Amino acid sequence: MSALNNNFTKVSEFIIVGFPDLQQEYFHLVAWIFFLLYVITVVGNSILVVIFSLEPSLQKPMYIIMVSLALSDIGFATVALPKLIARYWWNDGIIGIHTCFFQTHMIHYFGSLNSLILLTMALDRCLAVCFPFRYPLLMTVPNMVGLTVFCWIIAHIFPGIGTINFTFASFCGPNKIIQAFCDTLSLTALSCGKTNQYGASYGAAMFILYFPLGLIIVSYFWIIISVFRMKLYSLQGKKKTISTCATQGCIISIYYIPRFFVYSTPFFPNLTMTADKRIITTLFYSFFPPLSNPFIYCLRTKEIKEILKRWIQRRKRIAQG
Repeated sequence: MSALNNNFTKVSEFIIVGFPDLQQEYFHLVAWIFFLLYVITVVGNSILVVIFSLEPSLQKPMYIIMVSLALSDIGFATVALPKLIARYWWNDGIIGIHTCFFQTHMIHYFGSLNSLILLTMALDRCLAVCFPFRYPLLMTVPNMVGLTVFCWIIAHIFPGIGTINFTFASFCGPNKIIQAFCDTLSLTALSCGKTNQYGASYGAAMFILYFPLGLIIVSYFWIIISVFRMKLYSLQGKKKTISTCATQGCIISIYYIPRFFVYSTPFFPNLTMTADKRIITTLFYSFFPPLSNPFIYCLRTKEIKEILKRWIQRRKRIAQG
C-alpha cells in the first residue's frame, strides 16, 4: 500500500483471507479439496462440450442451453478457484486491486449468466411440453444460438454497475477480504468514506436473480399443470416429467435461496452470519450446482448416455484389437 496522507494509506492490493478461523495445519487439505473440486467441475462440464462438438445429433436447442451452462460453470470455477487454491497451497492470498475488481465483475457476471441460462432452459422446456407443435418453429437452432449470445452479452450489464462504482470508490485500508474471492459485499466493507454502491449493486443483483426466478417458477407450474391436463401423457411420462422438474427445482433452490440470505444480511439487523458460515454458504451455492450440473442435465439424458455407451464400446473394441 502506498501513502495517501498522514491518516490513510491507498490500497494497491488486497489479501484473500478465506476462512478466518481455519488453522494453518489444515491449509494443504483444504487446498486439495478445492483443487479436486476444480478438476471435477472442469472435466465434467468439458465432457459435455466435447460430446456436443463431436456429435451432430446433439446440435439441438436443448443441448445448446446445456453447453452454454457448462461453459459458464467452467468460466466461474476458473475465475474463482485458482486464487483460492493458491491461498491455501502456497499461502499466497495477495491479489492486485484491479485484478480483484475484475474477479468481482466476473464472479457476478457468471452468476447473472447462470440465472439467465436457467430461465432459458425453463422456457425451452415449457414451450416443448405446453406447445409441442409450435416448438419446432419457435425454438430453432439459429433462434437458440441468438438467444444464448444475447444472454452472454446482457449478463455483463448488471455486474458492470458495481464494477464501475468500485473504480470510483476509495480504499484506504484495511485490505483483508474475509471471503473466498473478491465480491461486492467484501469490497463494500473495505471501501472508505460514505458510499452507496452496495445499494445499487444489491438492487441490480436482486433483479437479475429473482426476476428470472419468478418466471422459472411460473414456467414449471405451467409445465406441471399442462402435463396433468394432457391425455397423451402416460402415467409413467407424467412421473418422469415431475421427477425432472423436482430435480431441477432442487438445484434452482440451492442456486437462488442461499444467495438471498448472503446478499441481504447487511439490510436486516436480525439476519447475522459469522464469516465462516457466510463463506461456507457462498461456496455451497457457488460450486455445488456447477459440480452436479453435468450429472443432472447430461448423464440423465438418454441420448447422451447412449453416446457415451457407444464411445466406451468402441474403445473396448479398439483395445481388444
